[in-house]
Amino acid sequence: MAATTLITVAPTGAESAKADVPALPVTLDELVTTARESAALGASVIHVHVRDAEAQPTLDLGRLRETVAALREQTDLIVQLSTGGAVTDPEADRLRVLEAGPDMASCTMGTVNFGADVFLNRWEFIVELHTRMQERGIVPEYEIFDLGQLTTLHRLLDKHGLPAGGHVHVDLVMGVPGGMPGTAEALVACLRDLPDGATFSATGIGRATLPVLLASLSAGGHLRVGMEDTITYAKGQPVESNMQLVARAVGFARLAQRPPATPDEARALLGVKPRG
Repeated sequence: MAATTLITVAPTGAESAKADVPALPVTLDELVTTARESAALGASVIHVHVRDAEAQPTLDLGRLRETVAALREQTDLIVQLSTGGAVTDPEADRLRVLEAGPDMASCTMGTVNFGADVFLNRWEFIVELHTRMQERGIVPEYEIFDLGQLTTLHRLLDKHGLPAGGHVHVDLVMGVPGGMPGTAEALVACLRDLPDGATFSATGIGRATLPVLLASLSAGGHLRVGMEDTITYAKGQPVESNMQLVARAVGFARLAQRPPATPDEARALLGVKPRG
């Protein structure tokens, strides 16, 4: 059982529209403010999607570089960029995300139905993403949407070696329509197939948020929360800010006697290089 809890905030995502979710941080200033306030509460990692001037999802490299620089300058959070983008983004643009030089980046372990869409992750693309991160010293977070994707992760590590930093960390994304359900039973099933020595976080989408949060803590896992995944705090109650979700996760972590990890503790856990 881990002594502390790694808390990742995923504040924006690529699915919700600013017009529908006014509290969603879409500008650089909004994102940096969210990052600073989340860090003050106990988050140690920020999982980043960026938006363009019209608040639409983008993988524009200039915006990504500007975002990484601003987050590094104004917080000590581990900066983790999404290489998933929106489900319509081409592979070349998703690979180019790494050129923004984040501390970490996501690496999804397979194709999954994503509501009415398909989130495509071919084997060749997964290998290219993994090996480019090895070359650049970027630590991956392996995103797992279904149990079989853990088998793909074993295959990847067997054929292409450990990630940058030498430590394997996965995020179990649970409750996506088309992926595994957000239940304690599904989480436990995944734990049996984790690589030896791996750590895990868990993300509950929508109404799966609280069941997954509690199941992960009870199993020794870590947490990812934020408005990318959850826009309703309780039935009929919209989320007011990402900080509301981070504060709830921190409260549960403290109740479990596993207080939030500091960014330095998180870096040591994940194999991320020290700042500077």
